[in-house]
Amino acid sequence: MKIMVAMSGGVDSSMVAKLLKDSGHEVIGCYMKLHAKPGYHEENIRKVEKVGKFLGIETKVLDLQNEFNKLVYEPFVNIYKSGKTPNPCALCNRLIKLGKLLEFALTLGCEKLATGHYVRVENGLLKKAFDESKDQSYFLANIDKKALEYMIFPLGEMLKSDVKKLANQFPELIEIAGQRESSEICFVPNSYIEILQKHYNTDLPGVVRDTSGKEVGKHNGYMHYTIGKRRGFSVDGAHEPHYVVKIDASKNEIVVGDKDELKEDEFETENFNKFANLDDKFECFVKIRYRSEKLKAFVEVINNSAKVKLETPANGIASGQLAVFYDEDERVLASGFIS
Repeated sequence: MKIMVAMSGGVDSSMVAKLLKDSGHEVIGCYMKLHAKPGYHEENIRKVEKVGKFLGIETKVLDLQNEFNKLVYEPFVNIYKSGKTPNPCALCNRLIKLGKLLEFALTLGCEKLATGHYVRVENGLLKKAFDESKDQSYFLANIDKKALEYMIFPLGEMLKSDVKKLANQFPELIEIAGQRESSEICFVPNSYIEILQKHYNTDLPGVVRDTSGKEVGKHNGYMHYTIGKRRGFSVDGAHEPHYVVKIDASKNEIVVGDKDELKEDEFETENFNKFANLDDKFECFVKIRYRSEKLKAFVEVINNSAKVKLETPANGIASGQLAVFYDEDERVLASGFIS
């Protein structure tokens, strides 16, 4: 089978290419240039080409900087400006990696696209990875269901530690196996606020209110805050920690409360993305951000949106983040962006 492998220069995608080549497939490696970070691409392309030479496979570079800027970077900035908390990786996986790259693979006659994501597929549904600590089903839950038909995730049944051990058996892969992993957003070097400061004046002091609407302090500009943040603003006479519970971008105001006021048991989602055949009302488990625990939920689907009622209240439900709905077998049923 002719398979394209999305290669980043990291150990995971390099081992995917090796595993597929060793299984007898015709493999093409492809590196995506997504953003203009100085020196970033040159070093990664060197590693991809080194692995390609070792495996005896063709490697390509696909420049998607314009598409990435339009489909991921600009929405990232605009969503923050609107007072919400964006999830750029969910957008990138749908529109770029399993969108534009998949289109490119198919034009080259590839039957499948493989990536180094830690996730499984079961009965046409994404499923939590065998290595729970590396599971990436959450970040892939926004992809188009049709794209899943073309995808292969060879690392879904493997432990990350075993992937590294395998790579270390080959001198050509030792450098890649030993490099430090990045868990940050690829185009954000330090803090998201540095990105926003390139486009807006983020330092616009404003009013802090409590949940009753009373003015209780000052803040440094609403773009400095996300739901759940507890520092960087003043609350007059406060002896207990206060948390951001709401952001009003139009008024440059933030609303703060105590930990109990941060808890919510209801929210709505938009851009509802189904993988399974679901009734209009169903029970499931939901994750409201990547590292959150799964919570029992009751969901009502209305057209392209959903109303979600949690069995137990959760902290920090943030507009703009992805809510991912799982069944009891850890399979992804659907997803939607919190509105």
